Amino acid sequence: MHDPLWMKAFLGVHIAAGASAFLLAPLALLTAKGGKAHRRWGMIYFRAMAVVTVTALVMAIYLPVLFLVLVAVFSFYAAFVGYRVLSQKAAYKGENVVTWLDWSAAAFTFVSSAVLAGLGAARPALVQNLGVPAMVFGGLGMWIAGSTVWKFTHRPKEKMFWWYAHLAGMLGSYIAAWTAFCVVTIGPLLHGAWWIWIVPTGIGVPAIAMTTAYYRRKFTPASKRVLSTNP
Repeated sequence: MHDPLWMKAFLGVHIAAGASAFLLAPLALLTAKGGKAHRRWGMIYFRAMAVVTVTALVMAIYLPVLFLVLVAVFSFYAAFVGYRVLSQKAAYKGENVVTWLDWSAAAFTFVSSAVLAGLGAARPALVQNLGVPAMVFGGLGMWIAGSTVWKFTHRPKEKMFWWYAHLAGMLGSYIAAWTAFCVVTIGPLLHGAWWIWIVPTGIGVPAIAMTTAYYRRKFTPASKRVLSTNP
């Protein structure tokens, strides 16, 4: 059975947007943070990821591939959080900066991720027999959504909290993009080995942790660093 023309068109748009995201993310990372070039490339990257997610959802629902549907939700949510936090800097001052859109997106992501993890554990056949990846990504999705909700209800203790959230969100979405690329291009050569889903996360999460630690040291005044090392 051949795919309809509209499906092929969606696939073409999906591939084009994904390729753009791969190229644009390094440009945003390498340009001066907060500068015009960084904001421009970052915004284009975010929009490209939105297109990737929408087209992936449509194609996954049509096929249907429930695993990809649920993974697409939490993958985009990482970029969504990274983008939205830029307009929530005033939370450090105690201002209410969270909107109904933020709450709705977090709730939807948490529920869909919980479903993904639950199916991976109890009914892996419903998620293309990818039980382990489903539980890993479902757990990550719940953690991202849950921790974001916690931040909605607790005033940030660090002035630069938004920087760390922006960094983690955007890099997290990039990890998701690499995961999809590896599965589609390398997966068939490895006969669909499940661990190919985990490798980008295993590399990317430590990278996020190390980068965040670097900026925490950078943003911490020298006097505080001295006090922390000399109790």
